[in-house]
Amino acid sequence: MTPIVFLDTETTSLRPDRRAWEIGMIRRDDRGQKECRLFVDMLHLDLPEADPFSLNVGRFWERHPQAAGQTVGARWDGDTVHDDVAIGDGPLGLFGLPDDSDHVVVSSGVAAAAVHAWTHGAHIVGAVPNFDTECLAALLRDNWLTPSWHYHLIDVETLAVGWLARKFDADAQSNAIPSETAAQMRRAEFEPPWSSERLSNALGVELPNEADRHTALGDARWAARIYDRVMGSA
Repeated sequence: MTPIVFLDTETTSLRPDRRAWEIGMIRRDDRGQKECRLFVDMLHLDLPEADPFSLNVGRFWERHPQAAGQTVGARWDGDTVHDDVAIGDGPLGLFGLPDDSDHVVVSSGVAAAAVHAWTHGAHIVGAVPNFDTECLAALLRDNWLTPSWHYHLIDVETLAVGWLARKFDADAQSNAIPSETAAQMRRAEFEPPWSSERLSNALGVELPNEADRHTALGDARWAARIYDRVMGSA
């Protein structure tokens, strides 16, 4: 199978120069599925240029290990143990990192190497995935790497809208629901801007809990649930 990587980032702003401070990836290929979450060293985030609102959405000051005073492998003087982690075992290997991924801080170079290895040759799947890939492409190029994921990104919101629209049409044609009701539901669900929460509820997909919402890995898992519901592989 072509590898699939469900991907999400938490970033310092919405601007083109935004930087990812948390990266969540779920890679699915012939060998199975594996997850990875990394926090990027604060020294590499250009925090003076960050947007406070964006940081608050992802709860940066609560969740980033350095910001929250829960640093593993990094000190306030900027030294970071995890700046020479080996990337091995094909696209799934990250050696030298602690098991507790909630508190793993890495240099931007290690983050770039991990993203490059995990996404190589893969289709990227996410909610508005170009927001994340644009940010990560800049991270890779800053570290002398280049994106090698498939150029065709897969947006789970677009998949959901198409699936639901077809379902409403089928229900109307089979008289499961009146055609007028189907038309009203189509308008309610599909007029942009789309809401991930509304689409998930229409699909019967579990929403992230409060602790997981707006976390990189939590939102990557959410994208995977929507994808599997639409593609029938749940």
